[in-house]
Amino acid sequence: MAKGLVLVGGRKPQIRKASGQSWSKKKQAEFLSVLAETCNVTRACKQAGISVSQAYRTRKADAAFRASWLEAVGVAYQRLELVLLDRAFNGVEKLVTRRDGSEERMVEYSNQLALSLLKMHRDTAAEASTDVPEEDLDEIRKRLIAKFERLKKRPDAAGSA
Repeated sequence: MAKGLVLVGGRKPQIRKASGQSWSKKKQAEFLSVLAETCNVTRACKQAGISVSQAYRTRKADAAFRASWLEAVGVAYQRLELVLLDRAFNGVEKLVTRRDGSEERMVEYSNQLALSLLKMHRDTAAEASTDVPEEDLDEIRKRLIAKFERLKKRPDAAGSA
């Protein structure tokens, strides 16, 4: 297909000139990139220069684009989860103003956030804490011993310097 032409649907597929609102590979890539960063369809559309309704129509009609959209949302959710985990473990710095006007910085930890994350990962944590079968332990021991033996055979970099 020549540059500047798009295939349109309907009763009979047709080729017409691309409008400024038409999807291009560049616009799709920009949309998906912003969607993966923000998980915000409206912002992604604005950045890519297409309408929100067009994005949803394309998602409905194009399976490959729909799959990329889902992947972008998955990436955004993973990023969000990492931010939330960081907040739960490290807290959020907060500036507190006392009655006398003095200010103090403190770290605030959200119990609700921590509880939500614990609930969300309960099954994975329970699965990870189960006992390791004896045959797996034997395999792990053999691998560790072999690794230690290889490390022993290495020249001591600190001693030879």
